[in-house]
Amino acid sequence: MDATGGIDGVLDVRDLRYFRAVAEERNVTRAAERLGIAQPPLSRAIRQLERRLGVSLLDRSTRQVTPTAAGLVLLEEAVRVLDAVSAAAHRTRRAALAAPVVVVTAKPGVATDLLRRTARAYAAEPGAARVEILVSGYGEQGGLVRDGRADVALLGTGEDDHGLDLEPLTSEPRVAALPAGHALAGRSVLSCRDLAGLPFPHCPVLPPHADDYWSGRDVRDEAVAAPRPVVRDSSQLLEAVALGQAVALIPASLAERNRRDDIAYRPVRDAGPYTLAIAWPPGSRSPAIARFVRTAIEVASHERSSRAAGPPSHAAEPSSRVAGPVASDQG
Repeated sequence: MDATGGIDGVLDVRDLRYFRAVAEERNVTRAAERLGIAQPPLSRAIRQLERRLGVSLLDRSTRQVTPTAAGLVLLEEAVRVLDAVSAAAHRTRRAALAAPVVVVTAKPGVATDLLRRTARAYAAEPGAARVEILVSGYGEQGGLVRDGRADVALLGTGEDDHGLDLEPLTSEPRVAALPAGHALAGRSVLSCRDLAGLPFPHCPVLPPHADDYWSGRDVRDEAVAAPRPVVRDSSQLLEAVALGQAVALIPASLAERNRRDDIAYRPVRDAGPYTLAIAWPPGSRSPAIARFVRTAIEVASHERSSRAAGPPSHAAEPSSRVAGPVASDQG
């Protein structure tokens, strides 16, 4: 890195921030608003970056700018570098606190319920660090751990877990959510093939491969149906179903929590299960994180055993399964 903060005199953190905003927004005006700067200096900065690198990073031939092949590579690297810079700052500040803190995050619902129970069990252990629970939006959890705003997250199947260490905690079946009165609601059990050709919601904050999982296309060969309502959380998803705009494959526990007259829930025999996993930074050497991960595994295992010993549960309730090795003190 040179004296100005650049890497080999070519890149600096500001370059990466500017380019990431433009590449993700696909629009210079929106990127400038996101960054809180004027559009002309942002455009100049991107062109200067292209000249310094000697490559074209953006295709400007259409109404929206799109990354070139080289731009896609730089975007992937920029995300990784900027997350690492952010994580270094956040974790350094937490390390300077008088008492250790573990920040844990999950989206509302079953995940935050399990997180709260884990936090209570962890707090009862001698020498436990203080726990801060951050309730986050749909699809945000992986990014919060990668950029250091959180130390631990609970992630569901289909969410962005790249670059993180994971340990599965619970697994449950999924059911079809159908508008009340839908022809398939008259069936007692469905298959993913029964749902072929029907519109499924699209959640833009999830990685592209998640679409196949959430629509059942991971077990059948089918093109994406259109139009598809855009949703950003489970509340929007259920409203889209109730309005007859879509059908959905959802965790059984979500159906159990949202019984309503305008939605019918039906089992889907070949839909892949929904798994909830705990995630933490790769290579972490934090004893506090390792202990919290172990506590989460123990809590999930105990709850699984308690359900197995009790009376049969409702079909829409999750059945937990714990798998994989227990995290070590190196977390």
